Amino acid sequence: MTVSLAGIARQLQVLQDIEAIKRLKHAYFRCVDTANLAELEGLVHPDVTTCYVGGSYRIELGNRAEFLDMVANAFNAEVACRHQGHHPEIEILDEQEATGIWYLHDVFLNLRERIRTEGTALYRDRYVKQDGRWLIRHQSYERIYEIVDPITTPPNLTAHYLASHGRRLP
Repeated sequence: MTVSLAGIARQLQVLQDIEAIKRLKHAYFRCVDTANLAELEGLVHPDVTTCYVGGSYRIELGNRAEFLDMVANAFNAEVACRHQGHHPEIEILDEQEATGIWYLHDVFLNLRERIRTEGTALYRDRYVKQDGRWLIRHQSYERIYEIVDPITTPPNLTAHYLASHGRRLP
């Protein structure tokens, strides 16, 4: 079997693109949990579309400004959360487009409303490469399961990052 230098270069580029997309999505989860809107803005395309479907909600957004506003309001100073993406299945379609499936596991403590949500979902993303960087162009998830329980006893939070870094709601 003969392998061309161009074929090896293409395989290497695909592996580099897959790694760049993994880093992009890992940064996405970190920025969401820390309400780092400035960095998050650079991870999503200006025309990013979003569709999240949970047990009692459906969130559809049509651009980056709407998405960032949703994150700022949802991941506010009265929230503690954890979002983890696992088992990436990334497919490079061509030099400028890719898709990805991520297995989400999250915990969301809404301290204002005293509600704890935990669940899993499958993220289905589309990515575009712009100016040499991968960006999220579309993101969606549908819950596999979701548990919503009241918080009857306030958690003993010894650290609460969003309390000092999240948006203060009226």
